[in-house]
Amino acid sequence: MATTAAPLDMEQRARLLDEWVEVRRRIAALEARASRLLEERIVEHDADVSLSPSHRDAIYRSMIAEYSAAGHLSTGTVECAFADALALSQQFPAIRAAFARGAITSGHVREIVRAGAIVAEAVRNGRADAEVLPLYETSALVVAEADTAARTRAHVRQVVAALVDESVRERHGRANAERCVRVRSLDDGLAMLTAVLPETLAVAIHDRLARMAREVVRARRESRSTPDGTDGSCPVPDEAVYPEDFALDDALHPTNLFGDGSSPAAIFGESGTFTTDPHPPCGDQHADDQHVVDRRTVDQVRADLFTDLLLAANPSDVLGSGLDRVQARIQVTVAASTLAGADDRLAPLAGADDRLAQLDGHGPLDPEVARALAGRQTGWSRLFLDPGGMVTEVDTYTPTEGMRRFLRARDQHCRFPGCRMPVHRCDIDHHHDHALGGRTALDNLSHFCRGHHALKHPDVEAGYRWRARALPNGDVEWTSPLGRAYPDHPSRRVMFV
Repeated sequence: MATTAAPLDMEQRARLLDEWVEVRRRIAALEARASRLLEERIVEHDADVSLSPSHRDAIYRSMIAEYSAAGHLSTGTVECAFADALALSQQFPAIRAAFARGAITSGHVREIVRAGAIVAEAVRNGRADAEVLPLYETSALVVAEADTAARTRAHVRQVVAALVDESVRERHGRANAERCVRVRSLDDGLAMLTAVLPETLAVAIHDRLARMAREVVRARRESRSTPDGTDGSCPVPDEAVYPEDFALDDALHPTNLFGDGSSPAAIFGESGTFTTDPHPPCGDQHADDQHVVDRRTVDQVRADLFTDLLLAANPSDVLGSGLDRVQARIQVTVAASTLAGADDRLAPLAGADDRLAQLDGHGPLDPEVARALAGRQTGWSRLFLDPGGMVTEVDTYTPTEGMRRFLRARDQHCRFPGCRMPVHRCDIDHHHDHALGGRTALDNLSHFCRGHHALKHPDVEAGYRWRARALPNGDVEWTSPLGRAYPDHPSRRVMFV
């Protein structure tokens, strides 16, 4: 007998959807409440500054540090949140009200405030009338309440361009100041390197990598032998691209193009057009132990070229000979037994997860990569945690190089909670001031970035000054002007630097 499918419970699904939407609205309203609290804190900040204007910078940095540590957020995130709250309270009352109702999210607010800063600046400089700002706010809110933050971003940019009389050159010149390079760790030993550059340079870089990758592909085609071994090369066009040149999830992979698992070569023409080539990649058919076939995809070739150009290429005389002394720097921590090849420690040991090879500040590292780095770099030095051989204290103000190596390996980054500034951009500081009797000892020294180091300077007024105290287990406990304690824990795994 044929079974009858159970009727869909549409009411239940509608209820779940409505409840989800309502929860999202309440989350946005709570975020608006959090923004209001930041507004109130700004008022307290301004009052402090009016009483002690010469300490304006210390007062601001202390406030940001407190909220960063208490909220487990980066300094940049907290600064953006304060900036958004200030803009909402001073410039965008309608956006602030919609945010409080939960009609828009913090993502919408960020995009509106960021673009609106251009309008506000134009009003302040007299390049636009004061009525332009509420007009911008109304135009932004119409789209924000009905669409996504991403679409709101595109819309407000168009509104700004229409309201503010600003040339393309001026806009691009201002945006050029935002160029930067960032790295973000991914899973499985990979990381994303992001460069924000002028569009012409970014396109030119990508084009050069693409052309160099095509040369690599062409060269490997010529290195393949024909089936009969007569002329040592394959009769295929230079521009031919084969299936192994694409990742499996690439839209241009033949299995995705044709759906039958066939593997024709593709010859690309203008405007993205291509045709298939009947010639198979003959080198693969006759590969043996003496001939290793380069099976990298085009994307992989481009990535390898990108790495080689940045890390291995010599600068030209035009760029300056001094550049050849600039080298990339990373810090790796690995157990001596792993370095010697006695073990790989591919998985954490019970109670000893600190012994995995690590790319400091990012995560686990392939032991083979760690050994390769140690074998090729002359700047590595062995460091054994031997109570009988490790220098832990000196009578001078400056620690020994051995102590510096230990501190770099132990700290890895600034020891303020949540700060990721690497140690080579930090200062080694005495917790108990050396001038006041503090020892130059490992348990009285830590790395602090310039910004957080300055928070504990004696010249900062007591009402805004932070204190840092080293604990016996290597923790650093920071105490804020409010008396709140925020601990920072070291990574307990250093055996080789």
